[in-house]
Amino acid sequence: MERPPRPYLTGTPEARIRRRDVGGQRNGGRAGRAAALLGTVVLLILFGSAGSAFAHAALKGADPVDGTVVKKAPAAITLTFTESVGLLDDSFRVLDPENRRVHIGEPQHAGGRSETARVTLPDDMGTGTFTVGWRVVSADSHPVSGALTFSIGKPSATTAVIPTQAAGDTASTTLYDIARYFAYGGLALLLGTMVFSLVTGVEAARGLLVTGWWTLIASTVALLLLRGPYERGGGPAAAFDPSVLAETATSRPGVALLVRLVLLAGAAFFPVRAGGRWWTAGGGLLTVALAGTWAAAEHASAGIQVPVAMVSAVLHLLAMAAWLGGLTALLTALYRAPEDLPASAVTRFSRLALTAVAVLVVTGVYQSWRGLGSLDALTTTPYGRLLVAKLIAVLLLLAGATYSRRWTARLAAPVERRADVRERVLEPVGAAADAEVSGTSTSADADSGTGTESGAETATDAETATDTETDADADAGTGPHPRPLAPTGGGDPGAYRRGLRRSVLAEVFVGIVVLVITTLLTGTQPGRAATEAAASAAEAARPMASTTVIPFDVGTPGGRGKIQIELTPGRVGENSVQAVTFGPDGGLASVPELRLTFTLEKQDIGPLDAKLTDRGGYWTSDTLNLPLPGTWTMKATVRTTDIDQITVSRTVRIG
Repeated sequence: MERPPRPYLTGTPEARIRRRDVGGQRNGGRAGRAAALLGTVVLLILFGSAGSAFAHAALKGADPVDGTVVKKAPAAITLTFTESVGLLDDSFRVLDPENRRVHIGEPQHAGGRSETARVTLPDDMGTGTFTVGWRVVSADSHPVSGALTFSIGKPSATTAVIPTQAAGDTASTTLYDIARYFAYGGLALLLGTMVFSLVTGVEAARGLLVTGWWTLIASTVALLLLRGPYERGGGPAAAFDPSVLAETATSRPGVALLVRLVLLAGAAFFPVRAGGRWWTAGGGLLTVALAGTWAAAEHASAGIQVPVAMVSAVLHLLAMAAWLGGLTALLTALYRAPEDLPASAVTRFSRLALTAVAVLVVTGVYQSWRGLGSLDALTTTPYGRLLVAKLIAVLLLLAGATYSRRWTARLAAPVERRADVRERVLEPVGAAADAEVSGTSTSADADSGTGTESGAETATDAETATDTETDADADAGTGPHPRPLAPTGGGDPGAYRRGLRRSVLAEVFVGIVVLVITTLLTGTQPGRAATEAAASAAEAARPMASTTVIPFDVGTPGGRGKIQIELTPGRVGENSVQAVTFGPDGGLASVPELRLTFTLEKQDIGPLDAKLTDRGGYWTSDTLNLPLPGTWTMKATVRTTDIDQITVSRTVRIG
């Protein structure tokens, strides 16, 4: 009786896999559509929860200080920030107590320092409380805005309100944020699919290249148009204003966007499947330059260690695109044409993904340290909390990647094992081996008595089968028990592919979350800057006056007492001084002379004489100007008689 041919030993390995994977293909289209729908829902939920981008530069100080009262109109308003800022045509708006616009000069940097913003004021401003609305662009391309008040002469009631531009336009900000999301997604699709195709040689996902390119083109154009309204706080209608577009095109973010469009235009004509050293170098330079347009206008371009941060940001972005974009391409290939995706291609991409993960971990740790500044910022700042959420999502992504690597190993192992079995079983072993190659069973030949198979040859064939069974059982974890050679259940390549599809699908979903959180991080004030801003706010919230009590003793009867000195507001700029002396009994005392000086020893400034004037029981001055913040030494010289005097000192902190 003839034994039927062994189907798992006929045809090429790819053909055998194709036969076993037919069932998986039947539901591929339906599952792909469901995956796309679920991904869209996830994106809409995440996009809908995204708020406005937080400012990255923080206001450190203002002259005049918010809420202060000055004797006469200041010559200018000067703001100092934690990092360099860009100025707009209407960075300042000054409103008088009747809510009328005050005519001011052109915004400029004070003393050429890029972290400052200054505008001159007219001499005839009048008196009362004035409101100042300001808006600048931080070095990492995000707008910063706020408001302050100061009074000339004395405070007054005011009908002025903070200009609407300070808060920004919700529609423009939302549209700009959405365009940024799609820009990141388009980059991941474009670069990730290209790398996947080059590494694996699989053409099934090449259509994603076009989708990624068009997505990136459209989002970049949208960002270029919306940049002006986003910076100025205006509505989306201002996107087509020629003057706004012209100013955007000359700003650093605008230049980066224009360069990105030029690079994308060049990428459209770049041959993807070409080869050679020059082609590889050109493609690498184009890819790095494209990623550099993000680094040049985001967090890496401002703060500490800018050169290192720029390199880290580019590597982080490229690794993200290769991994997440490649996963999307792999998932598409697994659903659309699994028969065209050999196990060796999946293995090559798995190695690439492992390298990308290593790069992401190293650069991510550095960027987290640079952005946070301290561990406390993980829980006390929005940036830190987003970073924790991203870390959790990345850990889930790594868990999914681990399962994908296991399925990849199982998918590759049976093909190699069956190819090895085929080579050994079909090895010529006398006439009996020739009979088996032609589909005739050696057992049948032996039964009919027509074959020439010897007992030794039969033993060899049986031994080969036993070895193969042992290998298959070991892979299945069941031990070396006799069983058919054809892999079933867990050894089915179709089952392996379906398992790989599920794990990659999970990776893609979590990857979308990681990508969205990453985009939110680029629009959130880093923890380091937030901590510095909080410190500046705490300094600004200090009491508007500081009181210092200095005891003195000139060594004569009744020559003891104390001086109470009140400094208002106790900050950089003009200050008023009031000093009162008390005698030994705690009552008010009159002294012939009281002199007060201030010295900033670290900066070698002073002594600056407060020029106190006796007002009949107390001493005052309105002309003290302290130019720099720091710890000043305040020295008081008290003369109680014509020949008795003493000098005592205390330190005072000037913000």
